[in-house]
This record gives sequence, structure tokens and C-alpha cells, in this order.
Amino acid sequence: MSKILIIEDEEAIAALERDYLELSDFEVDIETDGAKGLNRALTEDYDLLILDLMLPGMDGFEICREIRSEKDMPILMVSAKEDDIDKIRGLGLGADDYITKPFSPSELVARVKAHLARYERLIGTGARKNDVITIRGLKIDKTARRVWVNGKETQFTTKEFDLLTFLAENPNHVYKKEELFREIWNMESIGDIATVTVHIKKIREKIEFDSSKPQYIETIWGVGYRFKA
Repeated sequence: MSKILIIEDEEAIAALERDYLELSDFEVDIETDGAKGLNRALTEDYDLLILDLMLPGMDGFEICREIRSEKDMPILMVSAKEDDIDKIRGLGLGADDYITKPFSPSELVARVKAHLARYERLIGTGARKNDVITIRGLKIDKTARRVWVNGKETQFTTKEFDLLTFLAENPNHVYKKEELFREIWNMESIGDIATVTVHIKKIREKIEFDSSKPQYIETIWGVGYRFKA
């Protein structure tokens, strides 16, 4: 099932769009604030974005620009403004379509289906999606070896990235330090496994809001560590 995010401050319009899309078997989320919508679009996995132009917090042009610098998915820009300059600007920033209000919900659904089908054809002809792990505000792009925390890219060393990815791929499993040392450093523990503790500490400093109260990597005293999904 394709997942769609609607960023629209007029709740009645957003609800109508959602209802028609859900009737066509799409999963739909709604955000009414521009900045919150951008954060959600960057940190969660969506197949298509329906983006209003005039929004509180951040306008649709800026959101489109930010998303296009990070993600490749269809963006349908929606606005009550009919000026050609707005359409040209929106399409120039990377929007795939520009729909002028008022429009029929059935037209919106038809355009959504058409753009999703086009992207699927592009992927099928060789444009492969990156392998991405998304857990709450944490996004790990395994293909590009990049990490974002709440929409902001954060730099990791090779071993920090490998350790974080391994734990995130195996959530809710408790690993002993010896096991992590063997998995990431590819060797048996020779008695000094402090390097695991050091790397966990550095990772927490980068991904946790409060590293003393970790939300992602939990210490299981006397055993090891667990990534909380």
C-alpha cells in the first residue's frame, strides 16, 4: 500500500483529500504546519507528497526545495493561486505537478495514481531506491552511508555507522559487548572490549536528545545493549 503525506493547513480540504485517497486504498497522513510537515517528510518513508503552497511556519516552495535536496518522490503542489509565475517556480524547484484550487477530489486521485505509476516505471528501468532504515526521528541510508537525526544530517565514522546500523536492523535484541565486537570488528574479543562502550557513547551523543536518558540505544546492565524500536 502506497503511503502519502498531505501538508495542508485547511483541515477540511485535507480531510476530504484523505478520505478520497483512502477509498482508493492509499495510506494517508496529514500535517497542517509547514515546518512539522517538512520534518515528517524527511524522517518518515512516504511514496508521494501533496503540498499546499501557503502554509504556516514554512511555505510550500521552501519545503519543496528542502525535500528535493534529500529525497526522490513525487511532489504534487496545491494552491489557490493561478499565477503562472507560481506554477513555474514550483515546477522549477522540483514539484512534479501543480494543481489549482478548487479541484475535484477524483482529479487529485487520478493525478496521484499517474505520478506513482510513473515513478514505479522509472524505478523498474534502473533507478533503484536506496536501502533506508527509518525509526522515529532517525533515518539511516545504508546505500549512501548517511544518517539524519530529526531531519539534520549527522556525520559518523565507519565503525560508528556500522554499529548503529547493525543495532537498528536488529531492534529489541540484547547483544553482549563481545557479540558486537565480533560482528562489527570481525574478530573475537581478546579481553579488551572497551572500544564497544566508547563507540556506543559517541553514537548516543549524536542521536540521543539526552544521552543520559537514551531513547534509542538502551543499556541492559550486566548484559549489553539493545536498540529500542
